[in-house]
Amino acid sequence: MKAQANGRKAIFITGAASGIGLATARRFVAGGWFVGLADIDAKGLTAALAAIGPGNGSIHRFDVRDRGGWRRELAAFAKLTEGRLDVLMNNAGLARAGFLEQQSAEDVDLQIDVNLKGVINGCQAGFDLLAGTHGSQVVNLASVAGVIAPPRLSIYAATKFAVRALSESLDVEFARVGVGVRCIMPWFLDTPLLDGVGLAGNKTAREALRAGGAPIYRVELASEAVWNAVHGKPRLHHMVGAKARSAALMSRLAPALVRKGFRLRAERP
Repeated sequence: MKAQANGRKAIFITGAASGIGLATARRFVAGGWFVGLADIDAKGLTAALAAIGPGNGSIHRFDVRDRGGWRRELAAFAKLTEGRLDVLMNNAGLARAGFLEQQSAEDVDLQIDVNLKGVINGCQAGFDLLAGTHGSQVVNLASVAGVIAPPRLSIYAATKFAVRALSESLDVEFARVGVGVRCIMPWFLDTPLLDGVGLAGNKTAREALRAGGAPIYRVELASEAVWNAVHGKPRLHHMVGAKARSAALMSRLAPALVRKGFRLRAERP
């Protein structure tokens, strides 16, 4: 028999099998919430449910690119929560690195379809449940790459800028039905994504960041930021980590300097 929310507030999280998604699930369970764990990774979802406690959540395996999957799994989740959806967290995302001409058409489409269309699909599919839940919110995971656009991450950055723009528009649109919107923009976090993205030559993102002396933050910093965004005073943008906040400040005050630094980095082998 599947676990029930039994009056608890409910959050549905995509990309919940690992990284920020799983850390956020843990944080909200600790706060007394019921969690819908969504991902394409079946084994990861099973492990994630065991990690948060089987009585504290449910598993929803689907691809965020699949509009039908969204409708099916949100409906299944709603049956466990008596129709409430307090928070929809669009967290699923991926990155492919390389200069634009080096990226395959498949990698370009995958990033756009998961990182942007997946978020749009979630916001559309979850709208009725959110509108029917008093004080509900959408939490969209963007990135510091939605504020500054590093070389070798052009498509990834474009999707994160787009998620930021989407969030800004929906912040106004959804307000008319009482639904809040939060956009979370972390600096680079200690997730598997860093091991599959090359930011400089043959180095992974993790290697490049360490070589440059840049910090890599723990995922719990982001999960705590999500918790605070949901429970704090209404505010759309949430930069996560001191480095992200300084990058956002530099992008406003000295954009030419930021671009110069990126050009120098792009020229390195």
